[in-house]
Amino acid sequence: MVALVSRRILVFGKHVAGDLYECSFEKLTDVSYLLRVVQEAARAGNMTLLDIKTWKIGLGVSIVGIVLESHISIHTWPEYRFATVDVYSCGSHTNPEKAFEKIVEALEARRVEKRIITRHYEE
Repeated sequence: MVALVSRRILVFGKHVAGDLYECSFEKLTDVSYLLRVVQEAARAGNMTLLDIKTWKIGLGVSIVGIVLESHISIHTWPEYRFATVDVYSCGSHTNPEKAFEKIVEALEARRVEKRIITRHYEE
């Protein structure tokens, strides 16, 4: 006989990571646009945005939004119309999947490979 044990989640974590293909070239190179995308994604996911840092690397852009609950990152390779996206949140009041989908929509990705990882600490 197997005993069912009820566990309490002490830290709720959800990490949505994905690869975006066939994105808009112009949007992948536009630092100002990507800043707005991260701001809108944080709002869509009910996250508290604390800071954003950007780096222009050749044609591409790396952008990291620090949210109170963790982070949002986008790294772009416009020459391949490709981007990687991570949205990680440690708050059960947030919706990292909604934030991720906002980024997918904004970059006009035609194909997406998405992974969701739960990152809980339970007692």
